[in-house]
Amino acid sequence: MNSEVDYFQKNGHVYIPGLMLAEELAPYRAAILAWAEEFRAQQKPIAERDTYGKAFLQMMNLWEENEKIKEFSLHKRFGEMAARLLGVEHVRLYHDQALFKEPGGGHTPWHQDQYYWPLDTPKTVTMWMPLVDIEEGMGMLTFASGTQKVSLPPMEISDASEEKIGAFVQEQNFPIAAQKTMKAGDATFHYGWTLHNAPGNQTSTMREVMTLIFMDAEARVIEPTNPNQEADRQRWLLATPPGELAASAINPIVY
Repeated sequence: MNSEVDYFQKNGHVYIPGLMLAEELAPYRAAILAWAEEFRAQQKPIAERDTYGKAFLQMMNLWEENEKIKEFSLHKRFGEMAARLLGVEHVRLYHDQALFKEPGGGHTPWHQDQYYWPLDTPKTVTMWMPLVDIEEGMGMLTFASGTQKVSLPPMEISDASEEKIGAFVQEQNFPIAAQKTMKAGDATFHYGWTLHNAPGNQTSTMREVMTLIFMDAEARVIEPTNPNQEADRQRWLLATPPGELAASAINPIVY
């Protein structure tokens, strides 16, 4: 475990194979798919969406509405791994989200997750777990190693972030890392500030992924610096005032 922590803290991301066995994951996947069915039916055809909409179907805080998904999102094993990687005693859930990249779905532009989070700490981490076996052509999460401390102008995920961050990554010659394949129940973890993207899904199979965002349990809310952070403060922190612990009723301690 120490080697994984060291790798994570140096590179800003790490691959953890077999975090959950496929047979253990199966009932959680079934619950997530059932929840997603109605959401998927309400979406526009891919051709009518913008770049962000083409990248994936994004379904958030499923755990609030389904007890089985709640069991998954608040699983102590995931929280413990997050706490160890971050080097903190306890972590809270910021929110969960399912990211389904459809067959023919577009690329996910380069971005930093924490641009959206009004938190006073870099000790945040996203767990990215496929619910099915995935391979390169399905849109594998891709990292620019060592970028978790990079300071860039604030950018929301967009065509502009793809162009500007992509050029920056190339100019600075950051090592690019992505798994060739991942099994259902494998996971990657990355810091909130680590630069990452994903190619499009060139296969006929849905790339089903569930993500969990964890933060140091001592994290506090900051004054939002952009409209997205204010929206996050209202929704995922239940309007917790700046300066207070990021510990609303929907930010439980997971470990």
